Formats: sequence, C-alpha cells, structure tokens
Amino acid sequence: MFMIKPKHLQKGDKIATISLSWGGAGDLLYRYNIAKERISQLGFEIVEMEHTLKGGKFIYDNPKKRAQDLMNAFKDPTIKAIIACIGGDDSTRILPYINFETITNNPKIFVGFSDSTTTHFICQQAGITSFYGPSVLTDFGQNVEMFDYTINWFEKALCQTEPIGEIANSDVWTSQFLDWFNPDNQTTNRKLEPHNGYELLQGTGIARGHLIGGCLESLENLKGTTLWNRDKWKDAIIFFETCETKTPPDLLIHWLRNYATQGILQNAKGIIWGKPYDNLYYEEYKTIIEKVIKHEEKLDIPILYNMNFGHTSPIITIPYGVEAEINCEKKTFSILESGVQ
Repeated sequence: MFMIKPKHLQKGDKIATISLSWGGAGDLLYRYNIAKERISQLGFEIVEMEHTLKGGKFIYDNPKKRAQDLMNAFKDPTIKAIIACIGGDDSTRILPYINFETITNNPKIFVGFSDSTTTHFICQQAGITSFYGPSVLTDFGQNVEMFDYTINWFEKALCQTEPIGEIANSDVWTSQFLDWFNPDNQTTNRKLEPHNGYELLQGTGIARGHLIGGCLESLENLKGTTLWNRDKWKDAIIFFETCETKTPPDLLIHWLRNYATQGILQNAKGIIWGKPYDNLYYEEYKTIIEKVIKHEEKLDIPILYNMNFGHTSPIITIPYGVEAEINCEKKTFSILESGVQ
C-alpha cells in the first residue's frame, strides 16, 4: 500500500497537542502540564491548538472547532507533529468538517490511540502514514514517571528513518486506573504485573503485510462511513485491541463475524492482538478468535496475541501502512520499514 511518509522528528521540532474527542486536557491541567514538560524533556517544543484546553463541555459541543484545530495543525508549516491529548468516543463527529486535501498536501506525523482510530483512518484516506501510539494524558502524563519502553518505541518510530525492527514484549504491564481527578494519585505508582510474552494462537511460517487496524470499539463507529474501504485491508497484518469498557465476549464475536462477512479476515495475512484491559476476558477472547477464524472461517492465518499496544501500559508505536512481519516459529513481530522519511 503506497502511503506518503511524513518527515521524521528532530530535536527542537514543534509538536502540537490536540483534543479531537474527549476534552479532558482542559479539565486536568495539572496532568496535562506534567505531560507537556516530559515531551519537552525529550527535546521538542510543545504548542496547543486554539481549542486544545477548552475543556470537556466545549469540546463535546463543538466538533467543528475540533476539526478546525486539526486542519490548522496540518496547515501550519512550523508544526512537525500532532499528538492527541486522549481518546474518547465521538471523534466521528468531526468527519463532515475535514478537508482531506489539506492533509495530503501537508503530510506530518499524527500520534494517538483509542478513539484516535478515526483520525488515523482520516489520515489513511488522505494517503499519509500515521502512528497508533501514546497520547498526552495517558502515556506522557503517566503517574510518577513514563515507561522507558513507551519512550523507546515512540522515538524509534518517529525520530529515525531506519526500519523499526523486531519488537519484543515489555517485561511488565498495567491497566490499573487511579482517578486522575485526584491529583494526589499522580505520585502513586500503578501496580505492575509481569508480562508473560506473546502467545501464538495459530499459524505457521512467516507472514508479511502492511499494517492497519486500531481500537475495535472505535472501528465499529467507522463501518459504513466514507472512511471504510475494504480494499485497504487486503493483504494486511491487522492490529486489534479493545478499550477500557471491557467489551463482553458475546459482543466481540459479532464484531469478528462482521469482519468475516466483509471478507476482511479471509484476505488478511495475519493479526496481532493487544492485551485486554485488566486482562479481563483474556481466555474468553482467545476462544472467540479461534471459533470465528479457525473453525467457522477455516483460516490458518498467523495470530499473535497479548501484545503491548492500546489501552494497557506500556505501549509501542505502530505506523499505519508500512510492511510488518509475524514469525510464527520464533513468535516474533517485526516492523520491516520506517513510517517516516
């Protein structure tokens, strides 16, 4: 899949923060400012778009203003990257106000996860590579300090032009939530659990394909929209993960069957799957994946499970549209090229 790769980040570059879904950054300024300082310590200049810090009610009431911020961030030649403050659940409301030509003509890095899936598909339709990775409040605003694992893969994906390479699992993980509206929690470490490595659910040999996917709950909002193009999924390595709402297994099975009905699963080269939030439904999800893909659809595509992206911490940064590889014998996942130039 041909995609325009944005230019890589260099020290001193200007990064814009943006609120495209939930406007929590304006309501949690203490956490936002901690995150801003940490991004600055990585060597970048941080600026807010006009409405980034307007707060939850304003952002909810004004999807057109959100889209305006996104368009202005792409048009501003001094801004080299855009990072979402956080996800949410209604970023599809910005779609009527998007000028795709503006994005195509001004390719630059966009980073975020969860409901930022919508913006990634906007970028994909505009023909540019974007990055499923850390957001401001969740990852850069991490309690006590950031995870080195998150920083490492963020910089490897965005600050160099060499292939990203093999991505090993993190030694630890967490999805413990300590109420952000209690600032005292910011100095409390979240409880870490040992990570037991990737799990190969099925498949043999080596599978290669371009990367596409996102948060399953947000992807449901995109089906049937102008952003949904089944051809984009052909010959892909798909990445799926679920959010903090902890989607029940009896709903997940319907979603997967829909991907089968569309022919998306049958035309995929492989799937990587993020660790479920709180590890809830870990075994149940595996059973459903096997039921739909292996038994109902008779597919033997490689599926690598329990990976570090999405709604657990720490996370990797995944570029859309670039070539990746699952090696079933070694149980490894590698990104074979850079997403930036």
